[in-house]
Amino acid sequence: MNLIIVKNYEEMSVKAAHLFVAQLINKPDSVLGLATGSTPVGIYEQLIKFYNEGIISFKSAKAFNLDEYVGIPKDHPQSYWNFMQTIFFSKVDLPDSNQFIPSGMSIDPVLEASNYDKAIEMSGGIDLQVLGIGRNGHIGFNEPNLQFETKTHVVELDEQTILDNSRFFEDVSSVPKTAISMGIKTIMQSKQIILLASGIEKSDAIHKMLHGSITPDLPASVLQLHPNVTAIIDREAASKLDISEY
Repeated sequence: MNLIIVKNYEEMSVKAAHLFVAQLINKPDSVLGLATGSTPVGIYEQLIKFYNEGIISFKSAKAFNLDEYVGIPKDHPQSYWNFMQTIFFSKVDLPDSNQFIPSGMSIDPVLEASNYDKAIEMSGGIDLQVLGIGRNGHIGFNEPNLQFETKTHVVELDEQTILDNSRFFEDVSSVPKTAISMGIKTIMQSKQIILLASGIEKSDAIHKMLHGSITPDLPASVLQLHPNVTAIIDREAASKLDISEY
């Protein structure tokens, strides 16, 4: 795993965006794996800037999001579809037909998950996947478990994840308890992965991800097995690492 330690969130976002720019310049029809939450917002801001400057275009690209809450409509303020439209999709030239996010309102979430994997496969797989990491080591909504979930699936959200995400809702009781998420196998089949972490609250998960055993108790640990992962983390997230090793 290639580890890059930066000063702060802003530098993390810039370095990650540069990898996306290189990907799109080298392969304009790239299949991008995108994430929601506060961590990747800075990347999207940088990519919008590069797009407005004419450096990159998304008109030939496709984008598959990691996950979506089950039970809330697309136009809900906290749906990930709404997040991506507001933060990113509406500000670049990515065609509507090339924007893929699981439907949280599907009458059959299990079938929705299966069809989502088929769509990724039919697109040739994900070229570049961006990931955040939860305090409990989750990636996507793959929570600590007894086994690694493989394909896109319906997941019961961990108590820590619900608590962490409650800041986006009126209160913790308003946070959905289930979601559709890409599975570990789907993520690991990506040709290149960027993992981002910022803040002291991520330091324990980062240390365990890099130095702990590969275990479904810390889903991000499986990234140790991927041949092309770049982890870009700020100094606070790296605070439990022995920097001299890197």
